[in-house]
Amino acid sequence: MVADFDPFASPDAALRRRVHQRLTALAEASEGRTGEALAELARPDATWRVAHPIPACASTAEALARAFAPLKKACPDLERRDVIFVGGSYQNRRYLAAVGHYCGTMRGDWLGLPASNRPVYLRYGEVYEIDAEGAVLQANLLWDVLDLMRQLGLWPIAQPLGSPEMWPAPLTADGVRFETSDAARSVESIAQTLAMHRTLAEFDDRSKLNRENLIAMPQKEHWHPRMMWYGPAGIGTTRGLDGFVDGHQLPFRIAFHRPQGTLAEVQAEKARHGAGHYIRIGDGPFSVTGGWPSVYAVHAGGGFCGLPPSGKPVFMRVMDFYLHHEGLIRENWVPLDMLDLMMQMGFDALGRVREVLRR
Repeated sequence: MVADFDPFASPDAALRRRVHQRLTALAEASEGRTGEALAELARPDATWRVAHPIPACASTAEALARAFAPLKKACPDLERRDVIFVGGSYQNRRYLAAVGHYCGTMRGDWLGLPASNRPVYLRYGEVYEIDAEGAVLQANLLWDVLDLMRQLGLWPIAQPLGSPEMWPAPLTADGVRFETSDAARSVESIAQTLAMHRTLAEFDDRSKLNRENLIAMPQKEHWHPRMMWYGPAGIGTTRGLDGFVDGHQLPFRIAFHRPQGTLAEVQAEKARHGAGHYIRIGDGPFSVTGGWPSVYAVHAGGGFCGLPPSGKPVFMRVMDFYLHHEGLIRENWVPLDMLDLMMQMGFDALGRVREVLRR
């Protein structure tokens, strides 16, 4: 078993379908009915954590005013397209988690970004804590605003090392899961993810950080030879372990100096700074982890997104969705609040674009 994960307490099929239908209805509601659709989805006192620059919302009414009403006004024909929709129970809390894209014609300005009058895709990773009736208690919404800026031709930073394309659905075409999965398979998936995480946590960045050592270290025991790693805008997609190391892992570790030591020591130091996971679930061949924040590090090295080192401590809001296939981790989707991270690094990407547009 995996600590705090209960494979037998996963939301059942009826609950999953109910929440999924309400999420779809929220996306597709007319501008005038968005509030009603949101009220059907969540409790009035639900808390909403949303990617930068949308502030945290202490109620569903605030989430309407700050997040959903402005998005709906900008994209009146909005719709929701999930490619992953999974569930599980962690620390006696029920969760549903999704990866996908909001699609709509951007007919109005949003977050200071100008209307394009063309179809746009707003990539998301979302985790919802729900009650026994399916009402949302807490929402964690990582919307990839930086990728929307790319689509609008308003790119504010260096080009990513990975491919900056739309994230695909899982290879196995079974990412939207309404029926509950086999408990043993679910445990196996999250256990494999956490075993891989251990190898990453215990790798010695201080004396061993180079390309060859990252490729050779024990993480290779968990990744499929044809692994795909789907990073957020600013990082991009990589393929294979060597592509992952070259396109993300090595530059990331050079830039961000993280706690060192055994897994227990690393977790304790992260927790001391308020970082860690609020979700760890398996759902058949899928697993999900995430934290708000889940990563604590010091931005002590250069190169990440073309930015110089700031020397500042940073905290990263991250989700990881994994597909386990042929006994290994085949695909990894990684929503990350890049605009919030860059703000901590001393660079306001959205502000830069707004200033360019103003001039």
